[in-house]
Amino acid sequence: MRGLLKTLLLVTLIGTAGAAAAAETWPTRPVRFILSQGAGSSPDITARIVADRLSRAWGQQVIVENRPGGQNIIGAQLAARTTPDGHNYFFATTAAIVMNPFTFKSLPYDPQKDFAPVAMIALSPFVLAVNPAVPAKSLAELIALDKAQPGKLALANEGPRTFSGMMGQMLNLTAGMKLLPVPYVAPPPAIADTVGGRTQVVLVSSAAITPYLKRGDLRALAVTAGKRVPGLEQVPTLAETFPGFVYVGWYVLLAPAGVPFKVAQRVNHDVDRVVADPDVISRLREMGQVTEGAGTPATIAKFLASERERWMKTVHDVGIKPE
Repeated sequence: MRGLLKTLLLVTLIGTAGAAAAAETWPTRPVRFILSQGAGSSPDITARIVADRLSRAWGQQVIVENRPGGQNIIGAQLAARTTPDGHNYFFATTAAIVMNPFTFKSLPYDPQKDFAPVAMIALSPFVLAVNPAVPAKSLAELIALDKAQPGKLALANEGPRTFSGMMGQMLNLTAGMKLLPVPYVAPPPAIADTVGGRTQVVLVSSAAITPYLKRGDLRALAVTAGKRVPGLEQVPTLAETFPGFVYVGWYVLLAPAGVPFKVAQRVNHDVDRVVADPDVISRLREMGQVTEGAGTPATIAKFLASERERWMKTVHDVGIKPE
């Protein structure tokens, strides 16, 4: 028995030393960020900003691989099946991890079991904005205008089963409004039609809408973050009027389950340095994004659990049935 215990201890020590050595020599080849959105999208631009900085730090290229389609399922499934050797990651967004489980009857990946949290990248609040011709300069005035002519104001969004679509439905429920939802395939045409006056109200990510706000093409009335957003400090949060009404998109780096802990630790540390860089903070802010550090695997896991609870309730409240 004593001999067996010595053998087990030796194996453990060898394994620990091996893992540490592997972390020290990692990466041994290019690192891959799989993204379930297309090239040129806000998540894509964000991923490439981070990838570029990490490439310099690691001496290996960090490749952003776009695998859009299927409501993020194609990219998520691919990322879940990659080898957990520390060279493959999923640059994940809200929909793939905490929304899809409640809007689809089944998924070819398990958001909780197939991935390990590594690093938080950024938060992307959404913005409720109107065409400047709309005679509402605040959320309260928009609510009053809508109630005076219910169903007359059209709300451009990305469809009833999307982030912005469900938030629009929640806004109607919470505020007692009857904004008429008009679905679009993506934020750009939704924004364009609101700028052109074909729709009056739009609710999309701050990353997509910020340039139009800066030019005065649209007027922001509220943001969906829990606190005011840097760069949009003059815009109130929806939670200031409706406590608890907090929805933010986010980008988080996940690894396939089983990734070496030491490698995940190093990636977390290096991402934290990247998102703390003033130039990176400035570039993200220009896109309407906020970074609060990489966090830790434990804090990210807790955050994702709270987000799952939030979206499970939201999907139920707006009456979305899994398909």
